[in-house]
Amino acid sequence: MKAKFIYVFLTCLMIGGQFSLSAQNQVNKDKRQRHTPEQFMERQTNQMVNTLMLDDAAAARFVPVYQNYLKELRRQLSSGQGTEQKGMKPQPKPVLTDAEMEQQIKGRFAQSRKILDVREKYYDEFRKILSPKQIMKIYRTEQNNANKLKKEFDRRKKQAVAQGKHKHPVRSAQKS
Repeated sequence: MKAKFIYVFLTCLMIGGQFSLSAQNQVNKDKRQRHTPEQFMERQTNQMVNTLMLDDAAAARFVPVYQNYLKELRRQLSSGQGTEQKGMKPQPKPVLTDAEMEQQIKGRFAQSRKILDVREKYYDEFRKILSPKQIMKIYRTEQNNANKLKKEFDRRKKQAVAQGKHKHPVRSAQKS
């Protein structure tokens, strides 16, 4: 469950952002540069301006609207996350009752509705600046980037399992 929330959060954070993937050894791992959410947002915005091939006037009107859109999406996604602290050992997942599972499902529906509301609100704002074709290009680019991020997340998870950093989910369940 937590992994899904993290995936959704990271997906939206990285929507529109492209990053180069390269194998890094243990020595270079500590030297990796961490980007702030604002830097990611800036990169996403620049990528979208380039993807849409906006002229300076349209870009000047689009950038603040798109950045506000990204901020609201990030706020909606972060409000639905669990309260586990970074750096703590993951606790075994408790077996949930049907009522708790139903509550989680309904919580996901509510969060999805909030995200949809943000998208609908900003569609009207984008429509004042862009054509429907350009808006569709925004959504396709976001989806493509989300797919790339999911593949990278899955690749890293498999790599961590192979290195013995995390227990393999199937193997762990079979031992029980």
